[in-house]
Amino acid sequence: MQKVGDIPMPAAFRYREIFYRGKPRHAKTDPFRIRHPSMDLGRRAKLFAPFDALKGFGSAVSAKNELYESRRDLNEEELQELEMRLHILKDRCPARIRATFYVPCQDENSEAWGKGGQYHTLSGICLKVDEQIGRCLLMEGERISFSDLYCLESEEGLFDREPEDF
Repeated sequence: MQKVGDIPMPAAFRYREIFYRGKPRHAKTDPFRIRHPSMDLGRRAKLFAPFDALKGFGSAVSAKNELYESRRDLNEEELQELEMRLHILKDRCPARIRATFYVPCQDENSEAWGKGGQYHTLSGICLKVDEQIGRCLLMEGERISFSDLYCLESEEGLFDREPEDF
């Protein structure tokens, strides 16, 4: 009894002769090859390309690779500096600034949910500083709370002047 791979081939196997012939080889002028040309490798590769069987699973796995950190506390001096910059910015809006702020983790399935977050830096034009009601600034369509602000920098040298100049 002969073997097909690891499985012994039964003596009464119907396709024994076809198996022994092996893979068919066709000449370039063969009528079969003319009617059925070989598929180029690029199109053939698409047939065997992986597909997303579990929708969103890939993004969930990549979200686990995100690094989170705890919120950094500002000391009293840094808080006063930030308050002064917000006060200057309020009178000078609209102005081009760069704001660094804390964004808490939004993924409920993450270990960092409720405990950690990330610091983002956004550059653009600050349209409004609301010191009274919402205590936030409006920048590039994003509302940033004063409690989340970590650093404000001016791209136009707005904060480089002494407070007496105002």
